[in-house]
Amino acid sequence: MTTPATRPTGVTILAVLAAIGGIFSLLGGIAAVVGGGIAGAATGSAALGGYVGLIGLLVLVLGVLYLILAYGLWRLMLWAWQLGIILAIVGIVLSVLRILGGASITSEIVSIAIDAVIIYYLNTPAVRSAFGRPATGF
Repeated sequence: MTTPATRPTGVTILAVLAAIGGIFSLLGGIAAVVGGGIAGAATGSAALGGYVGLIGLLVLVLGVLYLILAYGLWRLMLWAWQLGIILAIVGIVLSVLRILGGASITSEIVSIAIDAVIIYYLNTPAVRSAFGRPATGF
């Protein structure tokens, strides 16, 4: 009989932060979906309402994914390691797109750095081992 892996402290912190982020994303997504309809009606622009509503739906999906990630990280599920890497890469891509769209470079660089640190941390031998992955390689 094998003993279950001990969850590293950093993974616990990531799980809690993912849960908090997921909850806030759900709330923000709901606000954007509802606000999109209101904005569209107030301005008479269906395109504006549709755009804000679509962004809200995407934020809702990300919120659900972060809640799923939080659960998987907490339970040290193999797929959570993979989802964490994917969501960090998505975060980097979204930050680059926001920079290209005129967002504050400083805040986006911080976001990129955080996602890069998450990718690095998830690939450390102890964390990979906790998720049942080989200590090196993908």
